[in-house]
Amino acid sequence: MNPAYESEAADCLNWAKPDLSDVKKVDCGNQHLFEVTGKVDISAEYAKDAKYPAAADWQKISLDHCTKPSLDYLSGRFDPFGKYTVGPLNPGEQEWNAGFRTLRCGLQVVGPAGGLLPSFGTAKKQDQSDVYDPGVCLGLNGKSVGDPVDCAQPHTFEIIGVVDLAAAIGQDFPAPEKQDEVLPATCDTMAAEYSGGADLKAKGLVVTWDNRLPESWAAGSTRVNCKIGAVPADASGLTAFAGSVRNPNAPPLTTSNPPQTTAVSQAEATGAPLHSETGSASNSPSSGQNPSGTPSSSTTQTTTSETS
Repeated sequence: MNPAYESEAADCLNWAKPDLSDVKKVDCGNQHLFEVTGKVDISAEYAKDAKYPAAADWQKISLDHCTKPSLDYLSGRFDPFGKYTVGPLNPGEQEWNAGFRTLRCGLQVVGPAGGLLPSFGTAKKQDQSDVYDPGVCLGLNGKSVGDPVDCAQPHTFEIIGVVDLAAAIGQDFPAPEKQDEVLPATCDTMAAEYSGGADLKAKGLVVTWDNRLPESWAAGSTRVNCKIGAVPADASGLTAFAGSVRNPNAPPLTTSNPPQTTAVSQAEATGAPLHSETGSASNSPSSGQNPSGTPSSSTTQTTTSETS
């Protein structure tokens, strides 16, 4: 029996093969791709002779059956714009035709374009802020932000640091205007340190940052990224640039958690978790991913500052 179909709430699962044939239970402190929040039986709605659900059907199943157990698992503390996405670990068509109707609902970290990212630590105790470690570069997905890529490849943003707005401003939610008063100087300082004082404007680059929304703040997500991006050629989307701006002589980067640097390769395979198609355009999944109608992580508002 596949370990995924024997898992219980609070179990964490990991795999390396695209078809999930090597899925196994792991300690949640180690790298994993799925944290089980509960199991649901949908046999009352789908009899043994029911046709295998299409993508839209799985979307409804996820919304109807996995949202509540996942929110309960997190004691209601869920950031709808954070790094976690809710969804089911759906059975393959063969298991479905054999009468398998018990699903595992869970949480996973999904990149802006829908690729799975490794997670570390139980979601119950993690900061859900949608941030990346310094040195991570986010690719281009059409005209929107893509999943993490090697910085040598074309990318939209290079993360240069993380700011805790609660520590910088206070515990009460700061309006975006207040956030934009504090972040420019902080992010500019980070950019100068990260790049070794490089003339970013001459390279066609700007310092930019994210804003947090009230829903995220209420869930405890108070951290935002400072990052560097290219000046858009027009107003229709983002412009990619290649190569890191980091000072090559700088000491190695330090991170508080293992860095999330690359998306996990995953084909449309038996048992593959579903991904949400809701959320902002910059965080919608690629066409190669199955959608689910669950709360999704999404990129929050981004503001830019011209470098001097």
